[in-house]
Amino acid sequence: MLPIMMNNVGPKAILYTDEYPSYKSLTRRGYSHTTVNHSTLEYVRDIVHTNTIEGFWGQLKRSLDGTYHSVSPKYLQSYLDEFVFRYNFRSVAVGPVLLEMALKPV
Repeated sequence: MLPIMMNNVGPKAILYTDEYPSYKSLTRRGYSHTTVNHSTLEYVRDIVHTNTIEGFWGQLKRSLDGTYHSVSPKYLQSYLDEFVFRYNFRSVAVGPVLLEMALKPV
């Protein structure tokens, strides 16, 4: 897991995680890393929490199960890309964007 994280997370990123053992070496590798301890029922400490990512995964799982029912490994990355895009642009009003796209000449 660490090689994947190091290849995809910028060195100046601030990481908030739970106490999963694989995350322990992040600080030694130069990342700013703080944890919350779910095993002691700690879910938020000051600004440190994992609620955002847990909300994303929950929404993804509900959407995949409710809309598509199943996803083959062949197309899983495409579905993940779609949901990441939707999540990253969740605060953008989609109506004006779609209207602008529809009015563009082909």
